Amino acid sequence: MRILFITSTRIGDAVLSTGLLDHLIRTYPHAKVVVACGPVAEGVFARMPGRAWTIVLTKRRFRAHWWELWRQAAGQRWDIVVDLRGSAFSWLVRAKRRYVLRGGRQPGHRLAHLGALLGLDPPPLPVAWFGPAERARAASLLPGEGLWIGLGPTANWDRKVWPAERFVALYRALTAPGAPLEGARAAVLGGPGAQERAMAAPVLAALGGEAVDLVGGLALPEVAAVLARCALFVGNDSGLMHLSAATGTPTLGLFGPSPVEAYAPAGRRTATAVAPGSPGLDSMTGLTLEMAREAAERLLAAKVAA
Repeated sequence: MRILFITSTRIGDAVLSTGLLDHLIRTYPHAKVVVACGPVAEGVFARMPGRAWTIVLTKRRFRAHWWELWRQAAGQRWDIVVDLRGSAFSWLVRAKRRYVLRGGRQPGHRLAHLGALLGLDPPPLPVAWFGPAERARAASLLPGEGLWIGLGPTANWDRKVWPAERFVALYRALTAPGAPLEGARAAVLGGPGAQERAMAAPVLAALGGEAVDLVGGLALPEVAAVLARCALFVGNDSGLMHLSAATGTPTLGLFGPSPVEAYAPAGRRTATAVAPGSPGLDSMTGLTLEMAREAAERLLAAKVAA
């Protein structure tokens, strides 16, 4: 059996699609699955069971990247084609069954849209795939038996970024004597590139030896393993936030200009802190330390979802 799964170019959307993909893998355990995604999201699927290969769609002029997909996929006969990009491509290959996500903004959470595509209600939660090598790497980066808090002070848009000094203050509040995560150390995470490094720099400078700098230096399966070791992750709306939720780590997403009703973190233990007046271009400044602290403490005190 052959399944072609066409998913996102962005990490966050790719992570959200893993629940649907995991459902297909479990339903058809002997299927060969081919994933088509953007280069940034490729690592999301690197340790996926049943993956035959990945077709990386690097964006080109005049939509030439679709010709690369055609070159690798058109000669196959597919049992199932799932197209989460709503393209016409899915109708140009031989397939017994096609599931094509309708394009455009739809009300509700992205996860619900994905589940509805296969008639799944509730929709399957995202998963994070990593293996023994990544677990060992994470254990070496975050050593010891003590607690760790993951901090994600970066995003793909600077207006989605909570002020650095509030990340630092929240970390200190949650790890102070008598606090829920007393004595925990910080793992600061972010993507590759100068922009992500610049966003994380003030937090790293303020925390100094209290934090481990993991910005831009890890493959995505390694990042997932690191997040799985954390007692809590707090981050802006980003791919890291979605990946953390997929690992099952308690995850607090901080929201301002992006629509929380569509992109809140999806997992067994998640929460959001939303700036008043959101969405709004400059709304992140309205998200106070106290609001985030209370949300984090409620999340840590809540029972694990079934």
